[in-house]
Amino acid sequence: MKKQFINDLKPGDFVDDIFVLSEKTVAQKKDGNNYLNVVLSDKTGSIKGVVWDDVGRIAAGPASGDVVRIQAGVNEYRGVAQLVIKNMETCSAEVFDPAVFLPATRLNIDSMLQRLLTVTASFKDDYLKALLDAFWNDKEFVRKFKTAPAAKKMHHAYIGGLLEHTLSMATLADKIAGHYSGIDRDLLIAGAILHDIGKTRELEYELKIDYSDEGRFLSHIVIGLEMIEEKLGQIEDFPQEQKLLLKHLIVSHHGTQEFGSPEPPKTIEAVLLNYIDEMDSKVKGVRDFIALQDSNETWTSFHRLLGRHFYVGKP
Repeated sequence: MKKQFINDLKPGDFVDDIFVLSEKTVAQKKDGNNYLNVVLSDKTGSIKGVVWDDVGRIAAGPASGDVVRIQAGVNEYRGVAQLVIKNMETCSAEVFDPAVFLPATRLNIDSMLQRLLTVTASFKDDYLKALLDAFWNDKEFVRKFKTAPAAKKMHHAYIGGLLEHTLSMATLADKIAGHYSGIDRDLLIAGAILHDIGKTRELEYELKIDYSDEGRFLSHIVIGLEMIEEKLGQIEDFPQEQKLLLKHLIVSHHGTQEFGSPEPPKTIEAVLLNYIDEMDSKVKGVRDFIALQDSNETWTSFHRLLGRHFYVGKP
């Protein structure tokens, strides 16, 4: 039977297929009876669902993160497709292909990595080059780096997203370093490449994209610093000031404490890295939001996080 993907579902459809149970929450109706809210996902996106009947049995069954087979109707709730689930059961690992559950970059992963290696090879700073080479020679790190998403939801939230985001930032950093005088080009690009490496461990991304226990406890900034410190230990006589400048890029790349940075940017390279990260993530996030909209509309729907509609032009 042909796979029913989430982005193809429309009101009136009946669904009998396999998805990842991303979220499950028991709620209560006004009459005191329980119902179940769920979020299901596959590589094309996610959809909310509700269970009105046999709630106790279904709620006691599959857990968040499980692969489930559902039978459900599709209706419309507040202008959005929603599943009304009649049955939901856990599937055994043998009956599904994990590739159908997680979205992936459309770009060539090996080509993107090779472009990053080429940039690293152009470094004139031998210590920073040695540090990056220590990561590239770590086969397990490279495997995770090529696969990891850059975020759970906001931008590049798909397999290969971290690599795509990192390459874009390194390319921007190289261009910007040539525009302004007095910029430590190798340091800025090294910061662009290493700023989010902690996401290889902050996120889990086998059947769903979510935070790992380590990620929830520590954050990708702390994890990234640990990873860099471990590699620095392999390089003899790495300059102390260079270590501090590089680590500062990692801890300050979100800009402010409000957005998760322990310290604000305190060097020109750190200021530039913060804005490069902001620019790349925002452009990608807005473009992905626009791509989800009705192609016949001149304006998008309201983007709640950014607090505005976006103009997309006449159809």
